[in-house]
Amino acid sequence: MHAEPTSRRYISQRLKLHYADWGNASAPPLVLMHGGRDHCRSLDWIARDFARDYHVIAPDLRGHGDSDWSPDGEYPMHGFVYDLAQLIHQLKLAPVTIVAHSLGGNIAIRYAGLYPDNVRKLVAIEGLGPSPKMIAEWEKTPLADRIRAWIDNKRAASGRTPRRYATLDDALSRMKDENKFLSDEQARHLTEHGATCNEDGTWSWKFDPYVNIWPWLDIPQAEKEALWSAIACPTLLVYGADSWASNPEKDGRAKHFRNARVVSIAKAGHWVHHDQFEAFMCVVREFMR
Repeated sequence: MHAEPTSRRYISQRLKLHYADWGNASAPPLVLMHGGRDHCRSLDWIARDFARDYHVIAPDLRGHGDSDWSPDGEYPMHGFVYDLAQLIHQLKLAPVTIVAHSLGGNIAIRYAGLYPDNVRKLVAIEGLGPSPKMIAEWEKTPLADRIRAWIDNKRAASGRTPRRYATLDDALSRMKDENKFLSDEQARHLTEHGATCNEDGTWSWKFDPYVNIWPWLDIPQAEKEALWSAIACPTLLVYGADSWASNPEKDGRAKHFRNARVVSIAKAGHWVHHDQFEAFMCVVREFMR
């Protein structure tokens, strides 16, 4: 078991993708998955806690952290799901336990529905995506308008250069603005691992700016619900009481899961595992036992 993880690589769809390996290879596997515009080292606190009892693997999603960016700037959900499938297949991790946040949670939930025998337990932190209300509003926009908006957004992004910060402290200030719940120590750790130094000495975030432009097409909501219903393992859906995300127990989405428990954690926003780490870990440790 390592005090710090080892950086490793694997190949998926010709992309070299990075993951942090926390050692303890003879222990049961645990995959930690970060959210959008984030990176694998944002889960270090969880990794350190579980590294004694699990072989912890934390991948950087394509377009994030130290993983390759998609050459075409496209980041469809099925591409992310394939990457997770490749990681589990290549490293022979199944059956695996997964703890995943936001975008990572959405990916892990879909994988667990596709391969129910491969997932032992699943913790998804705000991982169900937009609420039914948000989806209904989005679907009011005609398809052609959605595609045109996607084209406009892609074109605008192609003309922008990634934001540069004069110093790492400037990037740190931006990180703190993004999440008021973060402690100074958390914010610095996230910034140091999430930013890279440019040739001119300025700093930029590691994620591909194109990850902000969501594809105009995804599988229908009914098909997502069918995948949720196919999940066989015990599932924990964690939500922050102060988050923008809709609680699936209240909006009806939880009914599609066979074996899921929904937990809301007080005084936490979207990054529940950062905002209330001890409360979050207490719930997850109990679930893992």
